[in-house]
Amino acid sequence: MNANETAVIFIEFQNDFCHPNGLLYDTVKSELSRLGTVANAQRLLNGVRRAGCKVIHSPFTLDRAWSENCQVEGLLKGIYDGGFFAPGGWGHEIIDELRPIEGEVVIEGKRSLSAFSHTNLAEILRFAGIKNLIVTGQLTNVCAQATAWSAYDLGFRVRMITEACASASREIHEYVTSQIAPIFGEVPTVDSFLASLG
Repeated sequence: MNANETAVIFIEFQNDFCHPNGLLYDTVKSELSRLGTVANAQRLLNGVRRAGCKVIHSPFTLDRAWSENCQVEGLLKGIYDGGFFAPGGWGHEIIDELRPIEGEVVIEGKRSLSAFSHTNLAEILRFAGIKNLIVTGQLTNVCAQATAWSAYDLGFRVRMITEACASASREIHEYVTSQIAPIFGEVPTVDSFLASLG
């Protein structure tokens, strides 16, 4: 892949998910540990910074007004009822290991599953001449998968690096890795992806 045409999106590497004091940490801690998700994502981030890929961070932001005006049920209702990822709060912040640096994009407005919904992500990618989108983050089967589907439908070349993702269980994570991610194309590791960058 041409690094100049490639963006890597890091979805919800926030304290509420990835820090031991986070409100949702217990949901993913076993998979974060088993997969080494944060260390893999950090290695990926360092590699794509060196290669010159576009780096995008996509935090989830609690938006009570929006949720109250919509028919939000299920998972999203649980997030809003629990007050997770409250804007301005510690839980909303991106973890220190993946803290954005100057020049990297931090998407604003993500309040549902896909990073394309309610944001200007598609416009950012098109303006930058991006053809390839690499997806990582939480949860493997929810926001990471939803973002990958959206990107695929919009015509981007999509890859999920699932060793830099995490879910609530090994079974769920492995199902996405073996059954969903291959729909988009190859399922690279961090190292094989970095090696493929031209």
